[in-house]
Amino acid sequence: MGELYLCATPLGNLEDITLRALRVLAEVDLIAAEDTRHTRKLLAHYKIATPTTSYHEHNEREKLPFLLSELSRGKSVALVSDAGTPAISDPGSLLVRRALEEGHRVTVVPGASAVISALVVSGMPAYPFYFYGFLPRKRGERRELLQELEGNAWTGVFYEAPHRLRETLTDFVEVWGEGRRVAVVRELTKQFEEVYRGSFAEAREHYMRQEPRGEITLVVEGKRGEGTGLPRQNAAEIREAVAALMAAGADLHDACKAVGRALKIGKSEVYRAFHD
Repeated sequence: MGELYLCATPLGNLEDITLRALRVLAEVDLIAAEDTRHTRKLLAHYKIATPTTSYHEHNEREKLPFLLSELSRGKSVALVSDAGTPAISDPGSLLVRRALEEGHRVTVVPGASAVISALVVSGMPAYPFYFYGFLPRKRGERRELLQELEGNAWTGVFYEAPHRLRETLTDFVEVWGEGRRVAVVRELTKQFEEVYRGSFAEAREHYMRQEPRGEITLVVEGKRGEGTGLPRQNAAEIREAVAALMAAGADLHDACKAVGRALKIGKSEVYRAFHD
């Protein structure tokens, strides 16, 4: 059986790659890259000569059999995205699932993550939080989603394209109200990194005056004083929320406390639901 490595790569600053990632990328038989041209720049910087093959959203199903066959031959394959951790709003989940189904070893080589980096620099409560990925491109679908999430008490993290940022901030103002706080985190770890913190209304006004550019992560404040943090308060969803926080590193006590705070219910009630 082969081994699949999920390798995080820098968001922008090449110094942010880990020593382990450099070793793995140099030792594997093949690197499956979202954009081989982009990845080759990283490899060239560190004098790594490992062969690369493209693996992205447009050829994912076409390339899947080839990568699985390489693993079946006992080869080692590293999966990388253009920036950050693969399979987070990037191709990779399907390959991971199929590799596991076929009995291959799957290993993560952790490192940079735009989601976590934006969250911790935003100034918002770091947990509980939810990550949605890219907001819908169509305005109607985006506003419908925001209406569903409006009552959520957890900090939210979204990706957005610069050419849609002004319209998206307008949607937040009109659906969630002007006063909720947002951090617009732009060009993380790069030369022109910027974190704009303010209300939705202030952020919209700021970017009406200044053209937004680069890769953008939005970190938004949860609803204060009310809201559930989950669509329905039932035991199964409470268990899932507690388990997710524990998987992220929280112990049971802190996870139950955080979920109880978000749901406006007692910690003991969360604890009982978790053990039902």
